[in-house]
Amino acid sequence: WWLDPELTYGNAKPFVFTQGHSVCNRSFFPCFDTPAVKCTYSATVKAPAGIQVLMSATQSSYLEEEGVYQFYMEYPVPAYLVALVAGDLIHADIGPRSRVWAEPCLLPTAISKLSGIVERWLTAAESLYGPYIWGRYDIVFLPPSFPIVAMENPCLTFIISSILESDEFLIIDVIHEVAHSWFGNAVTNATWEEMWLSEGLATYAQRRITTETYGAAFTCLETAFRLDALHRQMKLLGEDNPVSKLQVKLEPGVNPSNLMNLFTYEKGYCFVYYLSQLCGDPRHFDSFLRAYIEKYKFTSVVAQDLLDSFLNFFPELKEQCVESKAGLEFERWLNATGPPLAEPDLSQGSSLTRPVETLFKLWTTEPLDSVAAASSVDLTKWRTFQTVLFLDRLLDGSPLPHEVIKKLSECYSSQLDSMNAEIRIRWLQIVVRNDYYPDLYKVRRFLENQMSRMYTIPLYEDLCTGTLKSFALEIFYQTQNQLHPNLRKTIQQILSQGLNPLPAIDTTAVTTDTPAMVLEDKVSEATNGAISLRDVNVSA
Repeated sequence: WWLDPELTYGNAKPFVFTQGHSVCNRSFFPCFDTPAVKCTYSATVKAPAGIQVLMSATQSSYLEEEGVYQFYMEYPVPAYLVALVAGDLIHADIGPRSRVWAEPCLLPTAISKLSGIVERWLTAAESLYGPYIWGRYDIVFLPPSFPIVAMENPCLTFIISSILESDEFLIIDVIHEVAHSWFGNAVTNATWEEMWLSEGLATYAQRRITTETYGAAFTCLETAFRLDALHRQMKLLGEDNPVSKLQVKLEPGVNPSNLMNLFTYEKGYCFVYYLSQLCGDPRHFDSFLRAYIEKYKFTSVVAQDLLDSFLNFFPELKEQCVESKAGLEFERWLNATGPPLAEPDLSQGSSLTRPVETLFKLWTTEPLDSVAAASSVDLTKWRTFQTVLFLDRLLDGSPLPHEVIKKLSECYSSQLDSMNAEIRIRWLQIVVRNDYYPDLYKVRRFLENQMSRMYTIPLYEDLCTGTLKSFALEIFYQTQNQLHPNLRKTIQQILSQGLNPLPAIDTTAVTTDTPAMVLEDKVSEATNGAISLRDVNVSA
């Protein structure tokens, strides 16, 4: 993805990055573009003076007089994990084996958010799953045009800069990518039809790491938030939708990225969590996962490899025929559509989730005579995940009675204005879905200052689903030049739904060979209806 300087934060130099997941690197270099094939790689990259080049490699060098970078990845990786980024990037060390790279104007923020704690996460992961095998764990923050939240490229995690303002989301996203160093990068799903082998296991490992470093209550809160999103997506897609299977059948010609959804992550997580519960103690399951990594590292596996290893590691469970337990058969976990067959016990998070449930009931129980009690709640004292869980549930119930939305605005709108973008976008979606005109100017202001897919597409979809399409058109005409051509094209498609073709817009930068729309567009198209990207916008 090539970016002109004005699409970067510094507006000084051009920028380029690659995004290989899942089958895009065939347009970058000739390769067997399947996760079943792994190899080492080397690369020589020539760049203009002042442009820093980075790749997902274990070794690198730079010949300044020639402007040539040399890279070498000494461990076998699948093609989708070969990644390159180049631009106005500088770095700072944040730990003994980690540094952050970012544009100069962003680097101080990145340092302040991550200095010292990445090593803490790596150490916690190593205590659970064995040595970190990739040498360095560096992070590069990319401009808002990066099409997903994060990507687990080995040695060099890519993360969208927009997430820097949302501390708890940043923590979860980075820890998820750390977990991929074991699950996904070291041991990889051999086929995209079993993507859960990487994402479900990485999500489980992420939550084990957060439990070790931040406690069970925080982990349960984040899990409740994600499972809420899973059930929301299930309502949108339907319980019989084949994409809700863990083993999805890929038809010829279908882009595997179309299958990236919360089932891959959260239903996969629930199955892995269920396996851990069969052991009786999560530490016993940690021991199994360490052995699994040691056995299969640098190879690609199928689900049967994982499940056979599990039963061989725990012969007593094999004797009990746990794989055939009525209603919870392993085969049913893998091939049944619909929700997870079992979900985790999240009671350890009740100290954080109960206030959310209480406040939600105060606002949604008729008659609305408890506004005084509700308005006394100070959301600025809540964790981000508490606030987004509360707002998501209000969003699910929208449209709300006018009196409710009016009182909500009076109580919380000014508090929410000062919070991070993950919170603000949810409040603004509530404003839009309820046609609450007094706060519409905040929607305009938000969209005038956002250039990332995850903070623009949900609002444009909601605006165009309701009665505010002309308002959306007006904002788009004013802001289109600050958007990446691919994002601009996606928003045009949203605005065009149900209309005659849009008036001519300058799209000279959009050509027929621009990269294919990434997963968020495909999921939206597949559902034939508005689907807020917060529901499916997941870290790779």
